[in-house]
Amino acid sequence: MLPHIHISAICGTFMGGIAQLAKQKGFHVSGSDQNCYPPMSTQLEQAGIELSQGFSAENLQPHPQCVVVGNAMSRGNPEVEYLLERGLNYRSGPQWLAENVLHDKWVIAVAGTHGKTTTASMVTWILEYAGLNPGFLIGGVPENFSVSARVTDSIFFVVEADEYDTAFFDKRSKFVHYRARTTILNNLEFDHADIFADLAAIETQFHHLVRTIPNNGLIIHPDRSEALDRVLERGSWSPLQSFGANGQWRYGLLADDGSAFEVFYQGQSYGEVHWPLCGLHNVSNGLAAIAAAHHAGVLIEDAVAALAQFKNVKRRMELKGQVGDIAVYDDFAHHPSAITTTLDGLRKKVKQQPIIAVVDARSNTMRMGHHKDKVIPALADADVKIIHDPSHINWRDENGDTLIVDSIEQVISEIMSRVTADSQILLMSNGAFGGIYDKLLARLTTWQASA
Repeated sequence: MLPHIHISAICGTFMGGIAQLAKQKGFHVSGSDQNCYPPMSTQLEQAGIELSQGFSAENLQPHPQCVVVGNAMSRGNPEVEYLLERGLNYRSGPQWLAENVLHDKWVIAVAGTHGKTTTASMVTWILEYAGLNPGFLIGGVPENFSVSARVTDSIFFVVEADEYDTAFFDKRSKFVHYRARTTILNNLEFDHADIFADLAAIETQFHHLVRTIPNNGLIIHPDRSEALDRVLERGSWSPLQSFGANGQWRYGLLADDGSAFEVFYQGQSYGEVHWPLCGLHNVSNGLAAIAAAHHAGVLIEDAVAALAQFKNVKRRMELKGQVGDIAVYDDFAHHPSAITTTLDGLRKKVKQQPIIAVVDARSNTMRMGHHKDKVIPALADADVKIIHDPSHINWRDENGDTLIVDSIEQVISEIMSRVTADSQILLMSNGAFGGIYDKLLARLTTWQASA
């Protein structure tokens, strides 16, 4: 009989990835969760993984060999209480991953407040292009692979290294479990206000990660980041490489929107990247990915060639549909800095075309009001600014030109009352956004037919 693991809170991108890895390794996998939506629900179904709706002690009967507990689970949850009362064997997702998948791998970890999913996907694709067949666990679905996780017999494994806490019984950040050899520290800003008191608390966790990287490893970091500079000044025992305007890894823009750039390492050019992505943040992500792949043995020229065939990640400036010249994009941005860089990239791409930007104030940090003074300024590049805010946060809107609404229908109504024949509509959310995409595209199709 196959060993049985049950995953509580299986539908998060990380835990859903764990489920897929476990299935590929030969475990019998079941799971439970309250809300499951595509693309994770689709992946779990395709993998043949049993899914129970809601949490119940019955989901743990008969007793599995191990319960893998997601960090969304807390005391009082019936599955948590049952496994504690009955003394069941349990692990956090990161601990299970370390023990069952990563223990004999060259782990390439991508950490940072922004860009983890995209950069990890880039690294994975470069290794794949180079014939290294990497395993991976990524908090999204890279278009080059169509799944968010896989196990291979390769020594290389790429993991998106999240700073969020591990489980109700382990308040360290997830990434300290991974024992990475190659680590990208992409950036660091205040986020996750539900678990971190301030930026200094997050910096401490990042230094815990730095402490786990061996002296034959590599830390790749931006040449300008006050927070990461403070982290590394606490002590580093591994070689360092920097990327940015004054870094060892640099870029020369060949297009203002970042769709083409030249790659330099230690002053020498290694070729040009021409790709469908836009935004300077993605150019920086690409540089960091090339550096990580090079540390794993990939020729820089091959890494540059690979990025030209990179297809990005679902929900990262993903074109959800087009009605005439109106485009509807979906993006995961939910932090002011990410909103700014995403909009900047789109503005440089579409030039003077009108942009309607919508932010779904869904993240815990947003709902707690920590970004109430920064979100509206981050929307400066948009012609129409809309915030979906069921929590009724007191936003700081100095110009009074931002629409604050509390329902999906209102969002759609405001878009439809302002849309033009060539509007570019950008919807930004770290959740399913109430299924707005199909509803909006249907309304746009009707609107155009009657125009």
